[in-house]
Amino acid sequence: MSHLDDLDEYEADLELKLKREYQAVFGLFRYCVLTQDATYLCNKLERTYVPQQTYPFFHLKLEDVWVWDKNRPTRIIPRTEIFTSGDITIEELRGEGDEPALTPEALAERIGETQSQEEDF
Repeated sequence: MSHLDDLDEYEADLELKLKREYQAVFGLFRYCVLTQDATYLCNKLERTYVPQQTYPFFHLKLEDVWVWDKNRPTRIIPRTEIFTSGDITIEELRGEGDEPALTPEALAERIGETQSQEEDF
């Protein structure tokens, strides 16, 4: 097996773990924010539209954030700001005041089950 094959296998494993984590945490968040560069899940979102002469400009402030990035050591961060003139899609996953479908305790249990299943392989 070549080093490129090893690298491809490693990248595929990271991607699979990221997808499983996304499925596990999705129910904890209120918003899904898609930009050209990244996907974010968050519970608080503030958006500002700043009109420009030639293009639209958006400023987003997100709190309680999960970032889709397989190379980050931690994907959950307290807050981030996004400045972009590109396309943005914002999905409201649940209404204000609605409780998340998944509690942190249930998440820990689900992630624990996922990890133990991975170890079985």
